[in-house]
Amino acid sequence: MSILIGKSVTTPQGGPVTLEPKYGNRHGLVAGATGTGKTVTLMTLAEGFSKLGVPVFLADVKGDVAGLALAGSGDAKVAERAAQIGVADYAPAANPVVFWDLYGKLGHPVRATASEMGPTLLARILELNDTQAGVLDIVFKLADDRGLLLLDLEDLRALLGVVADERKDISTSYGLVSTQSVGAIQRALLRLEQDGADQFFGEPALALADLMRTTQDGRGVVNVLAADQLVLKPRLYSSFLLWLLSELFETLPEVGDLDKPKLVFVFDEAHLLFDDAPPALQQRVEQVVRLIRSKGVGVYFCSQFPDDVPDNILGQLGNRVQHALRAFTPRDQKAVRTAAETFVANPALDVAKVISALGVGEALVSTLHDTDTSKAVPMPVERTLIAPPRCRMGAITDAERMQVRAGSPVGAKYDTRVDRESAAEMLAAKAHAATERVDAPKAKTQEDDENEGGFSQSVKDVLFGTKRRQGMVETMAKQTARTVGSQVGRQILRGVLGGIFGGSKR
Repeated sequence: MSILIGKSVTTPQGGPVTLEPKYGNRHGLVAGATGTGKTVTLMTLAEGFSKLGVPVFLADVKGDVAGLALAGSGDAKVAERAAQIGVADYAPAANPVVFWDLYGKLGHPVRATASEMGPTLLARILELNDTQAGVLDIVFKLADDRGLLLLDLEDLRALLGVVADERKDISTSYGLVSTQSVGAIQRALLRLEQDGADQFFGEPALALADLMRTTQDGRGVVNVLAADQLVLKPRLYSSFLLWLLSELFETLPEVGDLDKPKLVFVFDEAHLLFDDAPPALQQRVEQVVRLIRSKGVGVYFCSQFPDDVPDNILGQLGNRVQHALRAFTPRDQKAVRTAAETFVANPALDVAKVISALGVGEALVSTLHDTDTSKAVPMPVERTLIAPPRCRMGAITDAERMQVRAGSPVGAKYDTRVDRESAAEMLAAKAHAATERVDAPKAKTQEDDENEGGFSQSVKDVLFGTKRRQGMVETMAKQTARTVGSQVGRQILRGVLGGIFGGSKR
């Protein structure tokens, strides 16, 4: 069973254009200008994979992908398009959907621990320079060496405080740490917290198995990430999706080529992943995309221009859907040429000319198929009418979203945050214990002084009575002492003088 993308209109006798499930893990690209139908194409693909029992993860940047959760309205124009393409059994239908949201408002909270995110991606989110990123590496290494859990932003702040306090010793053992770098990281963490990202770091962390669910009737669950607010923070958005993709790569076992993918991962607004990305990060993306195919995961990038994706990654995308591009500027004209050059030529089609003339809901499509002589060969490009999905093509209401969330199989697991003991609590307890050890001798001395003072006062009370009588006694005692002292002093003086004069007489 293949996924129907649409019907070829390159020639009058054009047939169906499909995507073979066994090549679904060979990745793909959906590109085109705003308003040309990219989102509908993504929904058609997601629905097709779900019917095959393949779970899907995709971001909802504009809020209309959420319509996958509800049945379509049965619009006459949609039914007419379905009939034109040849979909005989077309009927509106909903898909099994789970909503996710980093901020926990429009879906179940998505969380990851700071340790899982790692210093490299975290440095990208915080927009740190190389020196500051090096200090962050030291922070993570110090946490490992001292057995401290880094779960949330509070843990990072606490450990940065330790690094600042022990800067000289840490610089000797791990590398130079400056107070300026520590301060810059702390300010970046503050900005991140103000953006609401502190809700992302923590527990319970997202379990990848919950993204790879199927229903009892064998449908793949479509995981929709609410990204209308998240996309306004490009670094956080792209780094989160890259982290998720990296976790899949590192966790899933090797399975080779399967009859269908284990998961399809859709990266919308793909240019955000590569804008200002350092070479090391681009190499990481290339490595993941190249190797994750053998883990049974298909990655589909969605962007306006095909050259938003670097050439070394673009060359690995076997399934292409190109919607219209408007060649109004030199940048657009270059994109048109790039798109035309990446397709397998079709003698019946002038790609460079047609790509600017495509209507809404039309696209140039080339997918991998088997031929008589070889396998996984890109087919010649076809001008295609995209098949409509059976779900709602548009946004849903808050009440409808809440109803879908209420039936979610994972809500009880993720909706309540867990805050267990980690670096912040452990360091606070250690500091409290150290303070108590310092204060204990002082408290003991003060207690001894108080006890000694109380005993002396008791003796005075016994010997001399109340304070009033003590005052009288002390006054008399002072007068007596002065009198005695004067008499003794005079006797000593007389004795000394007498001795001197008496000696001189002799």
